[in-house]
Amino acid sequence: MIVEGLLTSTNADGKINVAPMGPIVRGDFESLLLRPFRGSTTYANLIETRTAVFHVVDRVGVIARAAVSRLDRLPDTVAATAVSGAVLVDCCRWFEVKIRDVDITNERSEMQAEVVYAGQRRPYFGLNRARHAVIEAAILATRVHLVPRDEIESALQMLAPAVARTGGPEETDAFDMLQRHIELHYVGEASA
Repeated sequence: MIVEGLLTSTNADGKINVAPMGPIVRGDFESLLLRPFRGSTTYANLIETRTAVFHVVDRVGVIARAAVSRLDRLPDTVAATAVSGAVLVDCCRWFEVKIRDVDITNERSEMQAEVVYAGQRRPYFGLNRARHAVIEAAILATRVHLVPRDEIESALQMLAPAVARTGGPEETDAFDMLQRHIELHYVGEASA
C-alpha cells in the first residue's frame, strides 16, 4: 500500500529537506520502499546519510507547498530519536528509517528502508475528500512535464468540486495555490 506523507532528510551538514513522499508500506510500517527521483535533494540526502524520517500528516497545506517548492519556511522540527534526522512537530505519526538497500537502475530509485523507531504525536484527524483532492492536485503539479496538459486540466476540474464542497480554508488555499502553480507553468511554457 502507498501512504502519502512527508519525508524529512538531511545532508551531511544537517541541513533539513522536507518533501512529499508516497512510499510503499510493508506490514504495519515495518519497512518502507522509498522511491525518490534521482537528481532530487531527497535522493542526494538519502544516498549521503542513509537515514530519514517519514511522517503521516493530516494537514495538506504543507504537502502542497513542499510539492511545488513553496515552503516559505521549514516546519518546526525536533531531533529524531534513533537516526540523525528531524521529526516534524506537527504530525500524527512518524517513522525513523535506515536505508538498507538501494537500486538506482531506473530514473526513480528504489530504497529499502527499515523502520528503526516510531512515534505518535496526536490522532489522525480522519478522511476528507478535499484533503485527498489536494494530494492528487499536488501530484499533478509535480507531473506537469510528464502528463499532457489536457489530462491535468481535466483532472483538476474533477477534483475542484470536492474541495469546494468538503474543504475548509487550508484545503481551499492549498488547491488554489496548486492551480496557480500549474497555470504559471503553462504560461511559462507558452512564452518559452
